[in-house]
Amino acid sequence: MDRPNKPSAISPSGTGPQPSVHSEQGRVIASLPTGDSVEVLLYGATVISWKANGRENIWVSNAAKLDGSKPVRGGVPIVFPCFGPPPKNHATSALPQHGFARNSTWVYLGKSSSESGKLASGGDDSVKLDFGLTSSELSEDAKKAWGYDFSLVYSVTLARDGLQTMLNVQNKGEKALEFQMLLHTYFRIDDISKVAINGLGSATYIDKVLNATEHQQSTPSLQITGEVDRVYAAIKQDTTSITQDGKPRLDVTRDGISDSVVWNPWIEKAKSMGDFEPKDGYKKMICVEVGAVDGWTKLEAGETFEGGMIVKSHA
Repeated sequence: MDRPNKPSAISPSGTGPQPSVHSEQGRVIASLPTGDSVEVLLYGATVISWKANGRENIWVSNAAKLDGSKPVRGGVPIVFPCFGPPPKNHATSALPQHGFARNSTWVYLGKSSSESGKLASGGDDSVKLDFGLTSSELSEDAKKAWGYDFSLVYSVTLARDGLQTMLNVQNKGEKALEFQMLLHTYFRIDDISKVAINGLGSATYIDKVLNATEHQQSTPSLQITGEVDRVYAAIKQDTTSITQDGKPRLDVTRDGISDSVVWNPWIEKAKSMGDFEPKDGYKKMICVEVGAVDGWTKLEAGETFEGGMIVKSHA
């Protein structure tokens, strides 16, 4: 599948300090000469840290399990091939909520700086990390539950003030497959009462707090004053922005996909989740998640899908 904004190749720079990448204890850590960094667990290929200008942009629960025993509460878990509880009478119906990508161990495929996309202007100010997951690497339970031959490549590109995460899905089998995908990003913010989310005006959303009823966003900005769990479909504007105290904080641009989820558990739901700590952590996080979750994406044999996000951090 061709994408009109497919990342273009860049020429690596041979001068000056270069990005550094190393792996340790089941994680891959990359850093730039600027000090910006990203940390990715092989378990789930979950981004658990992204620092820009010395500031952490990703929220992870103090009680999150980082040992591969369960999906990480926080970070950027990958939802695939189903979003939420899978529907009955569907090919994903035997899978757990949110599928298997976030609780499978991925393979680190290596680093590069020659095709780092929109974020890069030279090989010394960006680095791309690739992670892979194929049907052969799934647990036996997952293979039985979803018996398709597929290949996933998840690319995490770190650049100065920016992070790009792209998921490539290839159907390697002989029969068509259907899937949903979502990058369940937990952003760290200073104070939820001072945050506004912009770029969703006039968009239609499913409100899961209100029994999955359909509504339309009537205001240009969304403030969080209670539990929020909304699925915005087919958003016409590519970028959803998070402001703090009226100032730009993060710009989240969808690339190849048009849906987003906005989530904050607020007081009672945070208390009910055993791995959500501290319990008032909802004041310090907001989920703005990009994906393809409105219906199903169908891939015929041999076809490929690619979608993800580019996030810009404002100091």
